[in-house]
Amino acid sequence: MGEVTISQVNGRKELNTFIDFPFTLYRGNAYWVPPLKSDERNSLRHDRNPAFEYCEAAYWLARIDGKVAGRIAAIINRNECSRWNTRLVRFGWFDFIDDRRVSEALIETARQWGRERGMTGMHGPLGFTDMDPEGMVIDGFDQLSSLSALYNFPYYVGHMESLGFRKAVDWVQFEMDVPNEVPEKINRLNRIVLERYNLHMLKATKARDIRPYAAKLFAMYNTSFHDIYGFTALTDQQIAEYTRQYFGFIRPEYVSMVIDRDDQVVGFGICIPSLARALQKSRGSLFPFGFIHLLRALRRNDTIHMYLVGVHPDYQGKGVLALVYQQLTQAFIDTGIKIARTHPQLEENVRATSIWKNYDSRVYIRRRCWIRGEE
Repeated sequence: MGEVTISQVNGRKELNTFIDFPFTLYRGNAYWVPPLKSDERNSLRHDRNPAFEYCEAAYWLARIDGKVAGRIAAIINRNECSRWNTRLVRFGWFDFIDDRRVSEALIETARQWGRERGMTGMHGPLGFTDMDPEGMVIDGFDQLSSLSALYNFPYYVGHMESLGFRKAVDWVQFEMDVPNEVPEKINRLNRIVLERYNLHMLKATKARDIRPYAAKLFAMYNTSFHDIYGFTALTDQQIAEYTRQYFGFIRPEYVSMVIDRDDQVVGFGICIPSLARALQKSRGSLFPFGFIHLLRALRRNDTIHMYLVGVHPDYQGKGVLALVYQQLTQAFIDTGIKIARTHPQLEENVRATSIWKNYDSRVYIRRRCWIRGEE
């Protein structure tokens, strides 16, 4: 096998090659879910991603005998460095064939780029923000991934260990069998919580009923996730972009919002019917026919992805999270959803993960953020 060469991505053609590589690497894999290529371009282009207001990034491709064998992105999130008093370069979009020379060359290239900019360590896989997919699969390789999560082959783990990385944090994802009904005991307890704290559930029948609360929801997201590993607050520009991206097509029955007496969001849950199979059929493109698969999945589905859930710190441990899950569970029952899968949750976030003891649930995927260098 020939020599490994590394080249930095410059220009649209090379960026497209960078985006296309996993489509070759995972071709025929039953568990990998391709991202939308248009979303990848929007994330990676400096002129389209608002995160570049405070982030710097570079991308590289590894080749052997002219054939692409791996890729990596290096990101410096300066808000993260300031918020956490750290000097860690993030790595993401990290994919490679099972060749130690390739993974090592990519990591060392990203590390050196970070060192030249004052970074003393690295961690990942991470994106620009927590809204990007993050965490390398370390258990659950035979489970279907999702639009908002990464997938990787089992050999990735051995490469990370041999390259001197160790665990920073793990995320877990739960899978829940939707019950036939919500027990009346839970409904009764939730009514008590609503009355005690003078709260109410948002009644929304159309997406436009939810949109006025989008900015309030993301503001609360910034507050509730403030102490989560590596978190940095979304800017106003990012909030506007995510509102544009997500609030135009969400189904209101799969959105739960707990509202206080001042009309502020103190708890929320956003769910989307699973697009995994539809994305596999669309092969990462909306056109000419990919959007048809996605529309069908949004309208007819028995599996749902619990994309984003949060509770204001002042209301954590007071039953507000249970309110969110109760309303969503009832919506799942009413619309024929059989399986609910969560977004990755930090295993150490006991308040978020302990609620699953009340459901017929199990951990089906475990992910890891690796770290090397700075403690």
